[in-house]
Amino acid sequence: MSDNKAINLKYVLSLSLISAMGGLLFGYDWVVIGGAKPFYERYFDIANSALLQGFAMSSALIGCLLGSAVSGNFTDKYGRKIPLLLAGFLFIITSIGTGLFNSFTLFIIIRIMGGIAIGIASNISPVYIAEIAPAHLRGRLVALNQLTIALGVLAAQLVNMIIAEPVPVNATNVMILNSWNGQTGWRWMFWACAVPASFFFSLMWFVPESPRWLARNGRSESAIRVFTRIGGKKYAENEINEVNQTIENNQGKGAKFTDLFGKAFAPIMILGIILAVFQQWCGINVIFNYAEEIFSAAGYGISGTLFNIVLTGSISLVFTIISMFMVDRLGRKSLMLFGAGGLAIVYIFIASGYYFHLKGSLMLGFVVSAIAVYTLTLAPITWVLLSEIFPNRIRGHAMSVATFALWFSCAVLTITFPLLNKTLGTSGTFFLYSVICFLGFFYLLFRLPETKQKSLEQIEIELTGRG
Repeated sequence: MSDNKAINLKYVLSLSLISAMGGLLFGYDWVVIGGAKPFYERYFDIANSALLQGFAMSSALIGCLLGSAVSGNFTDKYGRKIPLLLAGFLFIITSIGTGLFNSFTLFIIIRIMGGIAIGIASNISPVYIAEIAPAHLRGRLVALNQLTIALGVLAAQLVNMIIAEPVPVNATNVMILNSWNGQTGWRWMFWACAVPASFFFSLMWFVPESPRWLARNGRSESAIRVFTRIGGKKYAENEINEVNQTIENNQGKGAKFTDLFGKAFAPIMILGIILAVFQQWCGINVIFNYAEEIFSAAGYGISGTLFNIVLTGSISLVFTIISMFMVDRLGRKSLMLFGAGGLAIVYIFIASGYYFHLKGSLMLGFVVSAIAVYTLTLAPITWVLLSEIFPNRIRGHAMSVATFALWFSCAVLTITFPLLNKTLGTSGTFFLYSVICFLGFFYLLFRLPETKQKSLEQIEIELTGRG
């Protein structure tokens, strides 16, 4: 057992913060389009086309799927650092390009490229943090990635509100199109992301490669140097011995895609995929992606909606911070169960509110409660679990598959919400999400193991039975 006091906390925290900036860019780029939506839709003349509106909103998801699909092989072959540098570069290019072009086709293409950056960052940032974090700190350090996602979301919401000029409640499409918002404001919403993207890209050059990837690829001396910098000589010896033991248990085999669903790893892969899908199908992201529709149904105009979006982002940030202090104390499983059960109950209140046509602050309170529960539990803890449960040998490929499943289910959620909203109504849609959350609760109760305070290698031995 290593001495926790020997851990170089400042060094580990600095590495985690830099890597987690990928999460900040992910959060900003993912949400900024929601605030720009009322304005670029008028600019590109798609305000009356549900198909093109949906395509614009979901185009980044196409990129997310591509990014997550290719990142597994890429990260196992080239490490964690190079893909994160690539993601940072793409964030810079796409932040500038999205606001620069006057063609809707080019707007879509650049949003897809931005989605590729999100897919890479969402996959690799938590993995990198998990692989450099000591076991007793891993939960809160990986949750740091979710904190930066929440910061990115809030930053996008604040930037949108600050940039956007007030919009009259009775403003017509022509008025919005000819306003500063409709011509220039929405462009600055996207351009602002280039600033943190440049910082992320620059700082990543100073970050070492993951020591576990180095050891896995025969570069033990380099791995020991990184481990020693993290926790001293004794810590490095313990960590490298555990990593080498898992390599020996697998006879030094490299990972193949076909290995993921073989007898040894299939149960872990199924668990990871279900966790990823459930984080999306619990339904919370429709509040972020379709804020205009959600809040207008509750009686708010565009300006009121922008303010409410900032409020939800602030709540998200606060409860993500609280989660960081709870994950290594209460454990992963109890928080996931609270999230699934809590959302199931809150959604019943939201569904009832829409059914009885409630308006204003009461409905806002229900929505904020749902976001609080989600960001305390399912949002950060799912990423923590996905970064921990996959064995060293398959971690890159497995995380890629899980992330692909997450973004695919997110795409399904985003695409189906307008259809469900039209056929079932907002009330019926949220009742459906409640049922999904209840089912998720019982799956987690019987299938989810507890991983707190265990090294990645201990978790691997327990889940695969290879001691």
